[in-house]
Amino acid sequence: MSKAQATSATPSAPSHNQLDTKAQAWSALFSEPMSDLVKRYTSSVFFDKRLWQADIAGSLAHAEMLAAQGIIGAEDHASIQRGMAQITQEIESGAFEWKLDLEDVHLNIEARLTQLVGDAGKRLHTGRSRNDQVATDVRLWLRGEIDLIGDLLKELQVSLVDVAEQNVEVILPGFTHLQVAQPVSFGHHMLAYVEMFARDAERMADVRRRTNVLPLGSAALAGTTYPLDRERVARTLGMVDANGLPMVCQNSLDAVSDRDFAIEFTAAASLCMVHVSRLSEELIIWMSQNFGFIKIADRFTTGSSIMPQKKNPDVPELARGKTGRVVGHLMGLITLMKGQPLAYNKDNQEDKEPLFDTVDTLKDTLRIFAEMVGGQLNPATGKKEGGITVNAPAMEQAALKGYATATDLADYLVKKGLPFRDAHETVAHAVKAATTHACDLSELPLAVLQGFHPQIEKDVYECLSLRGSLNARNTLGGTAPVQVRAQLARHRTRLA
Repeated sequence: MSKAQATSATPSAPSHNQLDTKAQAWSALFSEPMSDLVKRYTSSVFFDKRLWQADIAGSLAHAEMLAAQGIIGAEDHASIQRGMAQITQEIESGAFEWKLDLEDVHLNIEARLTQLVGDAGKRLHTGRSRNDQVATDVRLWLRGEIDLIGDLLKELQVSLVDVAEQNVEVILPGFTHLQVAQPVSFGHHMLAYVEMFARDAERMADVRRRTNVLPLGSAALAGTTYPLDRERVARTLGMVDANGLPMVCQNSLDAVSDRDFAIEFTAAASLCMVHVSRLSEELIIWMSQNFGFIKIADRFTTGSSIMPQKKNPDVPELARGKTGRVVGHLMGLITLMKGQPLAYNKDNQEDKEPLFDTVDTLKDTLRIFAEMVGGQLNPATGKKEGGITVNAPAMEQAALKGYATATDLADYLVKKGLPFRDAHETVAHAVKAATTHACDLSELPLAVLQGFHPQIEKDVYECLSLRGSLNARNTLGGTAPVQVRAQLARHRTRLA
């Protein structure tokens, strides 16, 4: 081979400008550029750029550790810090140019850093891979979002507690099978949702604990030959347990390929949205003219384009629909992971959009429900206004329609000595008689009631009243107002 032929056959060294291109991110192995179609298909930068703060935080912690370990020099470390500060300012001001050719948030930031500080920017990637870098970024980002969701869950619980406290004595027909069952305090009913959202908050805190574990330093899949101090990075990033001990992924293969934390979060978010959806269903039913139990502030409803009399509960309806969307994301993430061999695979790029949308949907829903339920704070009065308005008379009238105190009559007879099954049968005959006479049990004459059992006396009317039925259920967790107020005090203390 001639000298000229040898020269032409040897790949030239990359120019400084070539370092900004996607191909140079991995090696000079490739003989042709990536097609524009593949660039668009594989690019994630226009949705994963929201990870930029986490990416910079992780990079700064990594650089600090590299310097402390003597892997990079103090001057390089200072340059990296200076460059990252400028990149932060550019992104926050909107001046940063996100490039499709650079594929993702990580390469965009690294390329700009190299452009700003030269070789120091190239040394930042020592001892890490995009595999452990992205796993770290998503965990850091999600940790912060879980904290925000925890605050929103608290706000929603406080709104529900406020409504409950205002309606302890309001009687609502409690339903089973959507049939009138027994009278309950409306406040008690609202506190049932407080319990649900409290469990959601506990689940989120538990997910946060497993999310807050450091993959960085696992490199591509097998660890690295550099003397990294991974625990130092974990402490710098606040990835520590309740005792302040660093939380670090213990297996490099698992660290780069694990997305359990994302699936767990989406599962917890799905269950939280299911609770929102159950509440939405009740609000929709209660707001309908057939029930008329509540009104929702106009700013949370819409009208009809053809029927001028309509006020539609669009917010609860849409939340009910968005629940299916979030549950769908959970199914998508589970399906994404089910067939992946170890370790990292490109499939995992598909974890971000469903995870991001789940976070956005849940945060928006919790925020709007906290205000829709509890109202908006008026700065002039210091009180919340709007929200749910309760129609107490309509609720009480509805409770009178379904023989809601039938069980109370059975309990009355049990206390007179009848076995419960016999009492149950006796009351069934009494209800049939009340149905025939188109009246409530409490409206049947004493003589008629005594015809079903001779031990029924005048005091039966106290237990047959809605208020008497409510007050009688004075056990822990019961609907008696004294018990509801005790639960309110517990929740106020817990949420303070």
